[in-house]
Amino acid sequence: MLKQLKEKQRSLITRADEILAEAKTQNRELTDAEAQELAEIRDNVKFIKDRIELIGDVEGLDRECGDAKPAAAAAEPAENKDEDAEVAKREERSFEAFIRGNAMQLRDDASTSPLTKTANGSIVPKTIAKRVIRKLYDICPILEKSTKYNVKGNLAIPYYDEDDTAITVGYQDEFTALVANSGKFTTINLGDFLVGALAKISVQLINNVDFPIVDYIVDAMAYSMKRFFEHELLIGTNNKIAGLSGVTINVTAAAATAVTSNELIELQDSVKDMFQENAIWIMSPNTRTAIRQLKDNYGRYMLQDDISLPFGKSLLGKPVYVSDNMPDMAAGKVAIYYGDMSGLATKFSEDIVIEVLRERFIDQAAIGVISRADFDAKVENAQKIAKLTMHSA
Repeated sequence: MLKQLKEKQRSLITRADEILAEAKTQNRELTDAEAQELAEIRDNVKFIKDRIELIGDVEGLDRECGDAKPAAAAAEPAENKDEDAEVAKREERSFEAFIRGNAMQLRDDASTSPLTKTANGSIVPKTIAKRVIRKLYDICPILEKSTKYNVKGNLAIPYYDEDDTAITVGYQDEFTALVANSGKFTTINLGDFLVGALAKISVQLINNVDFPIVDYIVDAMAYSMKRFFEHELLIGTNNKIAGLSGVTINVTAAAATAVTSNELIELQDSVKDMFQENAIWIMSPNTRTAIRQLKDNYGRYMLQDDISLPFGKSLLGKPVYVSDNMPDMAAGKVAIYYGDMSGLATKFSEDIVIEVLRERFIDQAAIGVISRADFDAKVENAQKIAKLTMHSA
């Protein structure tokens, strides 16, 4: 419980930072919607902080009473953990030294943990690549909840649709043949689309030895990749990454710019009960604002604050995730997705190539850090996810 609360608190703070950074980048005041969302984040963070302190106080009482908690199960050998941690530290030191141009430290680390170099001179520190991926999963729930395949090259995934090609079961009379239908498997093919993210780092920051430059690079690359990946997962690009554009279960709204409570219920019920347990809603901030004003037949607001759920909002008992990449309610647009995102297959190579550009941005007093990876995403199980499409005006 305590871990979930802390993760939720970090997620809210990250979202608040994103809102403020976007307004600052665009050199503008906060919009009413952004101000309202920040106010909600502030209240939710305070609520979580109070709840964490309460749990800490109660656990403190347990310790004062001498109630010993059972020891945790033995994990992997301590020497293996220590060795892995030391390798990670050496690689991070080497990468930081490379960024700062510290030749002496690079020479000292070279004998124990040199940075791997590809044919084109790119730097590939595995620990940094893994940190970028972990951060990306943390801040992109759609990618984190998808069914992930970490392989190289093309991948063919067999898929069996019970609705279209169900195996038949029936009564059989003696001495008569049983009519068999073995069903048919289709195949979803995931390929390799090269994607990249560029982060520019101020030379002034690099020269500040007290500044955590590696953490900054990991965050900058992860957030850059998050914006791109989330768009491709939700919208897709023709002849490239398909993402959720392959969803086939569809509910069409009666209006072009509004949705009703009955349509939301219909959308939720269009996903079979066996796939409801891990289902979430995905929509734009403006769509969520519109739904917050909807009431059921008893006058109760349909969208509720629920700190126990991921993202802090509940609609018909399921979490609501908001993304700026989702279209608002407009004629012909897919405004809402609902379902279990494990129905989306993603193939993401963990062999990220990281390249440092020292000269390209020298006139901007900056250096560039590029990260590249192979990625693809398609709907793997069309029965798990449904979409709501606005009426075409």
